[in-house]
Amino acid sequence: MGNHGSNLDDILAEDMHHWYNKFMRESPSGLITLFELKQILGLKGMNENANSYVDQVFFTFDMDGDGYIDFVEYIAAVSLMLKGEINQKLKWYFKLFDQDGNGKIDKEELETIFSAIQDITRNRDIDPEEIVSLIFERIDVKGEGEMTLEEFIEGAKDHDDIMEMLKNLMDLTPVLIIIVEGRQ
Repeated sequence: MGNHGSNLDDILAEDMHHWYNKFMRESPSGLITLFELKQILGLKGMNENANSYVDQVFFTFDMDGDGYIDFVEYIAAVSLMLKGEINQKLKWYFKLFDQDGNGKIDKEELETIFSAIQDITRNRDIDPEEIVSLIFERIDVKGEGEMTLEEFIEGAKDHDDIMEMLKNLMDLTPVLIIIVEGRQ
């Protein structure tokens, strides 16, 4: 992972008390709302796809569905993104991609998420349609146009190039660095 990994290692090395202080500095109430998350990350003037993606990330991290991210959810999310097992990360990606909550992801859902990520990161190296076509070509072996959680996990794990693409696309390191260090 090179320099990239050392940044994450530094973030992980911080003790829980330090994380708690940062969390409370950003949100003195002990709870982060969706609006506050967007403010913390400095996300203003986003297009509809990018806005929808941030909403989906928030609701995925809001594990109890109460409309807030509390400290436990915050630490769980950061920990998952930084050091979670691959199956845990793939489950989280799937939940994020499954925008309508029907237990399956289709091409449109994936394209929407990948476009939104690119709108936020300004990284447009690969066309979202190409990414989605490749993923479905390799993973959706039945050609149904949608994938279940099991198909997604097994398919992604069977294809190193897709795993690498997902890791690069879903890298939240810049977001975590903003949370940890604050906007300068």
